[in-house]
Amino acid sequence: MDFFYSNACKQFIGGEWLESSSGETAPVINPSTGDVITKVAWSNEADVRRAVKAAATAFPAWAETPVIKRSQILFRYKQLLEEHFDELGRLVTLEHGKTLDEAKGSVRRGIEVVDFACGLPALFKGETLHNIGGGVDYETYRYPLGVCAGITPFNFPAMIPLWMFPVALACGNTFILKPSPQTPLTSARLVELLHKAGLPAGVLNLVHGGKETVDAILTHPDIKAISFVGSTSVAKYVYETGTGQGKRVQSAGGAKNCAIIMPDAETEPTAHAIIASSFGSSGERCMAVSTIITVGDASEKILKAVHTIAASLKVGPTHSDPTVQMGPVISSEHLSRIRNYIEIGIKEGAELYLDGRTIKVIDEPNGFYVGPTIFRNVHPDMRIAREEIFGPVLCAIQADTLDAAIEIINKSEYGNAAVIFTKDGAAARELRHRAGAGMIGINVGVPAPMGLFPFSGWKDSFFGDLHVQSMEGIDFYTQKKVVMKRWF
Repeated sequence: MDFFYSNACKQFIGGEWLESSSGETAPVINPSTGDVITKVAWSNEADVRRAVKAAATAFPAWAETPVIKRSQILFRYKQLLEEHFDELGRLVTLEHGKTLDEAKGSVRRGIEVVDFACGLPALFKGETLHNIGGGVDYETYRYPLGVCAGITPFNFPAMIPLWMFPVALACGNTFILKPSPQTPLTSARLVELLHKAGLPAGVLNLVHGGKETVDAILTHPDIKAISFVGSTSVAKYVYETGTGQGKRVQSAGGAKNCAIIMPDAETEPTAHAIIASSFGSSGERCMAVSTIITVGDASEKILKAVHTIAASLKVGPTHSDPTVQMGPVISSEHLSRIRNYIEIGIKEGAELYLDGRTIKVIDEPNGFYVGPTIFRNVHPDMRIAREEIFGPVLCAIQADTLDAAIEIINKSEYGNAAVIFTKDGAAARELRHRAGAGMIGINVGVPAPMGLFPFSGWKDSFFGDLHVQSMEGIDFYTQKKVVMKRWF
């Protein structure tokens, strides 16, 4: 892969692949092996200023490019993404550790947002009202904001950037992408392919780095809007700092998603859905079900089924073994964090029903592995029930009634997703109506919406007014002008 060795970890500014101004780099590690793959340029404030200048210079011409022509570039981009689909999946697996099927699935969900952005000409239209009074007509027009930026996490290096820049660019903005330094390869390839599709220089730029880069983005006066996905603490910091600088900010944070399992739930499909949601992507996603609340006598049969499947999952190196069903977590530091939470759960008095720390991957002893872990007899006030672990740790809580289960959900500071497994439409309606979460699953383990609908987190899972994806994404990246006219 020539691209991988030449450009993958450089910056892309003004149509050129560049080293960082400081010359500093950071290692990119394959979590399946613990080996360094390559090194990524470590951008700084000077690099951000250069990227903003390139984006600001490119903005007037790009904003005046007809929306249909902007869409045509995205159509070519969509074709290139399809042609390189397998390659992108392998890159995600290499740098993140997802299984190849999981990686390809995440790339597909990102492409769905590109599909949405390709149709922007039909969605970009304004509104009119004829003869509202006295021969006066009203019209609205959408205009781009200017230079926008996206700060993305390690866990979905293709999907989450594709939530952001295709819609922003289709709306006529220019964009600066700052991916996680832990998973920069896929994002760099996404940028390279869009440049190949014919995007003018400076319209999309790529910088790397850590907090210095983020702060430079948050405080630069020429950046008008910022999209962020990451932990709640950082999401709140990004929102408060960015809005304090007068910017639009959509800032998605963490979660502690619950699944209510009613006594009438079908055991086998429910157990498989819980396994996929809790342990898919090694639990490193904000839509994972990390807590199940069993109601009445649902507990034993569901827990037994979930334990049986989880204990049989093959854990190992995803880049080299296609039979692996769950890969590593992202880093040695994150592995230590997850292990620490397992210790916390034990000390709090929860019963360790399945201990993922016993997993040994003989062929890759330096990889960052922890197996599926299940706690039962968990109390809602325990830290493992309240705090986001962001790993393959599932907590089981017992509730006597549906009302009690919903109350547990609503006490959480988070509000991404709430799920119920049942045959009872009335019970499902109660959850849908009363649960304090923005995305609801009914017999669905991961209720993450397609690009046609907003990714609708509530409470401390989201800071802002307009979410990513769908018409909310278009509203976020545009401003409206109202024209009132009368002819004498």
